[in-house]
Amino acid sequence: MNRVFRQYLDRFVVVFIDDILIYSRNETEHAEHLRLVLQTLRDQQLYAKFSKCEFWMSEVSFLGHIVSTSGIRVDPNKISAILDWKPPKNSFEIRSFLGLAGYYRRFVKGFSMIGTPLIKVLQKDVKFEWTKKCQKSFDQLKAFLTEAPVLTQPETGKEFVVFSDTSLNGLGCVLMQEGKVVAYASRQLKPHERNFSTLDLELAAIVFALKIWRHYLFGEKCHVYSDHKSLKYLMNQKDLNLRQCRWLELLKDYELVIDYHPGKANVVADALS
Repeated sequence: MNRVFRQYLDRFVVVFIDDILIYSRNETEHAEHLRLVLQTLRDQQLYAKFSKCEFWMSEVSFLGHIVSTSGIRVDPNKISAILDWKPPKNSFEIRSFLGLAGYYRRFVKGFSMIGTPLIKVLQKDVKFEWTKKCQKSFDQLKAFLTEAPVLTQPETGKEFVVFSDTSLNGLGCVLMQEGKVVAYASRQLKPHERNFSTLDLELAAIVFALKIWRHYLFGEKCHVYSDHKSLKYLMNQKDLNLRQCRWLELLKDYELVIDYHPGKANVVADALS
């Protein structure tokens, strides 16, 4: 199906296996897009079951999300399964819960930090024990998912803004466009990263953001804000270690500008890390 609609993908068509989603800016444009899609199906001798089709919808459920003109939000029907989840009784049930909740991690600030107690229980040679910290983490994740914000759908050609920050626990980033949140991302530090210098940690957060949002940022103008002032002059520094040199090559693939943003003002990313 992706091959059939290749010329229209990410212009006004999204395809997932046999699901086809058509999106447009207005009704006139949508009528033309709909005609093109139906004509393509006819040309390829493919058929769509009419009873399973929905037309001229201002809001649609797609892959566990509700997509509308206001943005993207979590599908309440999917979240109800998480809310009804009983406290896990073994590691397998924790893994299942985190797998389902993790699908919506882009909606939750600091998902990996909140879920740390649960993740630790899954580590090798760790005996299963449901502690108060685990219960708190479990309840917080369920609560945050019910209060998940509406995320905006990014537009090509418009500048992206990334706020990044680090702490002793993890990395946190926020992707924004025109002052609206597109996605949140965070992860825990790996054991060897705890030995990084402050500069390397802050740079690691930026690299993490560029990699995880490459499909949004590659080929687009991007402004990155960090609370580590020396990163602003990274491109002109001569004395860099091998790790920094390697990451600098990755940064050069993007049209980005790194700027300093005081830690006190960088509250969103700071909360994530």
